[in-house]
Formats: sequence, structure tokens, C-alpha cells
Amino acid sequence: MKLKTLVRPLVLVAATAGAAAFAQAAKPAAPAAPASPAVQKAVIDRALLTVFKALPARFEDAKNPITAEKVELGRMLYFENRLSKNHDLSCNSCHDLNKYGVDGKPFSPGHKKQLGGRNSPTVYNAGGHVLQFWDGRAPNLEEQAKGPILNPVEMAMPSEARVVETLKSIPGYVTAFQKAFPGEADPVTYNNLGLAIGAFERQLVTPSRFDKYLTGDENALTEAEKVGLKKFMDQGCQTCHSGPAMGGSLQKLGLVLPYQSKDQGRFDHTKQESDRMMFRVPTLRNVAKTAPYFHDGSVKDLQTAVKLMAQHQFGKQISDEDTKHIVTFLDALTGELPKSYIAKPKLPASGPKTPKPDPT
Repeated sequence: MKLKTLVRPLVLVAATAGAAAFAQAAKPAAPAAPASPAVQKAVIDRALLTVFKALPARFEDAKNPITAEKVELGRMLYFENRLSKNHDLSCNSCHDLNKYGVDGKPFSPGHKKQLGGRNSPTVYNAGGHVLQFWDGRAPNLEEQAKGPILNPVEMAMPSEARVVETLKSIPGYVTAFQKAFPGEADPVTYNNLGLAIGAFERQLVTPSRFDKYLTGDENALTEAEKVGLKKFMDQGCQTCHSGPAMGGSLQKLGLVLPYQSKDQGRFDHTKQESDRMMFRVPTLRNVAKTAPYFHDGSVKDLQTAVKLMAQHQFGKQISDEDTKHIVTFLDALTGELPKSYIAKPKLPASGPKTPKPDPT
């Protein structure tokens, strides 16, 4: 994360609202109404907003073209409990689409109620991330989707072969894979599972009023939210929280003030010293709805999260007033959930050879 502030300053101006009252044409003019109290306004140089981007309708990837059949299959797989060893967990268990893609817990319970070591981040707008997982070990959504299914602490399936065996034992999935991957002699593969879930997740996009503001609608944000945006940018938050997802790159946590954590981020994956405490920056989209915060789920409220980030990344102490302004802006990043798109589909029935739940 860079410590340089923007070269071009934003300017706050005060404006006084109010106007004299006018009488009807046939009557004497009434006394002028008293002026209203000054209303703080933020005049924002739109050239500085190019660091952000409005959300696209979907996050495309040429390596995984989105089709209706692939999305339909991916949606079923996202809600499929039979992709877990004990048939009691799905992607949606930890990334609840009706709860802005999170479960609201510091650590999500997995197989045999085991707890993972990192907070489950939201899947909404994750297609805008440079890398996936907190340590960036997956290059895209398709690869990320394949990880939790085989993780012994999460969904705990013993192997890719067991997953494929399960899917092939369910006639409805065999048909769905054939439709989603036409022309393939053997379409029911673990890699195709990842492609289908990835295609579904690439359309988990939640545009907000901020997107309207970015595209030119000055009235999309309130004056208070614009003041918060100014404070946000004055502090330099956009150096990490940029792009359409307002996050998603890799940055060092504790750039100025060290962040105490046994979890060393990307270093634990690569063992390279340059990766120590490097984490993927979380998206700020819907951030008001995705507590608790940070990779360790240690912070319950957004105000505290903002203050801690200023301390650890910039060495600053933000006032309570400025923090409230910033949080007011962050609230404006809450988008609408695509209710029809995320509705749980009817899942195909098990076949006679479908493996049974295994609680061991």
C-alpha cells in the first residue's frame, strides 16, 4: 500500500441554502425567510475518480465464456450439499448469497464443525479481484471454487475422483454437464465443475448508487456521502481499495504499524520473505453488510475497522468525526441483491449409486 497522498486536492466549499419568500402577485411581499444553517458540501474533482470503476454487468473471462447452461449448472453446484463428505455443506453454507455472500461468523464451521483459520469473504463482485483467497493462491474464481470441496477442514471430500463419482451417480447432473459442455466425450470432470461455478459467480454483481455517481449522476450520492468520499480519498484509502471491486489486489497488512497475527498471509503459501503479511485486499462493496472484518474476523464494527486500517497502513489516528464521514460513504456501497438470480434451484435427485453421507 502506498503512503503518498493524491497530488490534486479536493476542495470543500460551504453553501448557504435558503431564499426569500415571495408573496402572491396581488399581496404585499412578506418578510424574507431566515437563512438556513450552512450545509457542508464536497466539490469533487471527477478526474480523481478514475481510480474507481463502475461495476460491469458481469466479470467476463475469455478462458471461461459464460453461457446460460453453464450458469444453470454452476448455480446448482453452488447449493449442492452432496459435494461435501457428510452431505451437510455447500458453497452457500459459508458464502450465503442472501446475506451478502458471508455467514457473519469470524470463522466458518466445516466438516465435523471444524473451524477454518480465516474469515470467509464475500463472493459478490469477487470476479473483480486480481487473485482469490486471502493469500491469493488461486488465480481466478474457477480455481478457487475447487479448493474448499477438497479441504479436510471445510467440505472434506477425499479426492477429485470421489467428487466426479458422486456427480456421475446423479442422472440430472450428467445431463446438465452435457448441456453445459457440449461436444465433450466425458463432460463430468472436476475442472468443468470449477468452470460452471465460476461462470455462475461471475454474474454475482451488486451495483449501488456509487456506480450511478461514477457514471455522472451527481444526485446519486447525498451531500453527506460525498463528504465521506472526500475524507476517504484524503486519507489515501483508494490506493488499495480501487477498481470496480474497490479491492482485490495484494497488499501488505501492517505497512506502518505491524499487525499482530500468527497468520502470515501469502508467506504461509509461498515461503518467500517478500510475501510475509501480504493479503488480498477485501472488496469494499457491501462492506457495511459483511462483518466481521479482516482475515481473522477479529473486528465486529466498521468504525473500528476504518480506524485500525488508518493506524496500520498509514500510521494515522483518524478522528471519530472523520471516521463517521467515511462510514457514511461506505454505506453507499451497499448494492441490491439479485434475488431471482440467487434463488436456490431444484437439485437433481440422487441415483442408486450415489455415495451416502459420511460423518467420519
